[in-house]
Amino acid sequence: MKKYVIVGNGFAGTTAAEQLRKADAECSITMFTDEPYTLYNRIALPPLLRKQVTEQKVIIRDQAWHDKNSITLLLETPVDRIVAEEKYILAAGKSYPYDALLVATGGRPNFPEFPGAPGAANVYNFQYMSDTKALSEQLEDSKAAVAVGGSFIAYELAEAFAKRGMETHWIMRGPRFLRRMLDEVAGEMVDHAAREDGVHMHYNDNVKEMVRSNGVVTKVITENGTKIEGQCFGFGLGLAMNTEVLDGTGVETTSNGIVCDDRLETKVKGIFAAGDIADFYDPILEMRYRMGTWNNAGAHGKVVAINMAGGDQRYHDVPEYSSMLFTEQTITQFGLSPEYRQDLDTVTKVDTAAKHYRALYFLKGRLVGGLLLGKGNRAGKRKYVEAIKGKVAYPENEWKSMLDWTA
Repeated sequence: MKKYVIVGNGFAGTTAAEQLRKADAECSITMFTDEPYTLYNRIALPPLLRKQVTEQKVIIRDQAWHDKNSITLLLETPVDRIVAEEKYILAAGKSYPYDALLVATGGRPNFPEFPGAPGAANVYNFQYMSDTKALSEQLEDSKAAVAVGGSFIAYELAEAFAKRGMETHWIMRGPRFLRRMLDEVAGEMVDHAAREDGVHMHYNDNVKEMVRSNGVVTKVITENGTKIEGQCFGFGLGLAMNTEVLDGTGVETTSNGIVCDDRLETKVKGIFAAGDIADFYDPILEMRYRMGTWNNAGAHGKVVAINMAGGDQRYHDVPEYSSMLFTEQTITQFGLSPEYRQDLDTVTKVDTAAKHYRALYFLKGRLVGGLLLGKGNRAGKRKYVEAIKGKVAYPENEWKSMLDWTA
């Protein structure tokens, strides 16, 4: 009987467990998480914060599902140590042997270290179910809220604050949202959508100090001297990867995650990584990177399960995601973008009346990514993705016409 151990019960880890069980009815599968929840849909946390769905709707796999599939899930049980040379882990005073080990621990949000922030009762990150519930409760007694950061997490906070009827302020140190990906024109479209939803935008600025009274922040003072009063303060300042569990194993880790190949296996045979934590080599895009999207986590879970069981499957999906941007806009991104490489060639198309924007990214003539901004502007996405997988080089004089692909 093969023994599989999975550290992390997010979408990547749980998908891998599900695939392992489908392939082998007799194997042993043990999962560990330091959270008190079974798998929940992280994409549904923003709607939960907006009070558009219930907590029950966010849970994807309950305990009964794990029991039915004979998957042992140990909640609130962090792994203390991995003994790679003897192939077992230690957790809660017990040892668990494995034939293959998957580490799918993701990242933890960087907590703000601005003066006045540490220890404040109404300062929050937004990554986990517990964060969402605490934020939601705080908003019940708030009138004004502040989101800080130029990330997608900060956007989700700003949107939720506005939907909950807060006087909403969004502070970011860059000139626009997702400044490494969006150019000035796309940034202006998002800015317009934010302001239409009543969000007060503060660009090229940052928090200098958070003023507290009796352990509660009452206002922020920015580096530009702006004073903003509020009762709820949310931060999206990026993630620190949870790689510490691999210390001493010989597995290569960096600040960007766990280094693995296109099979999602590390240099220590039998130890794999998947999801947000995996710094993997993509044979389609021909580069190494880390992708923190829901779709990518699921795709990783399927590939890594095959390889944990002794198969030889290469990751070959093109990463992509789609999301609303306030009431007025949507965003779809696939493949690479200038956020990952600065040497991409870019062509763009803007339809001001329709509030549509398209960008395609090329590397040595190959289509490697794209961005579609605007409602009803997703036509052609599948064709673009297939072109990326085909690794075909296109003449530069055809790049502009490719912006009109709809089939």
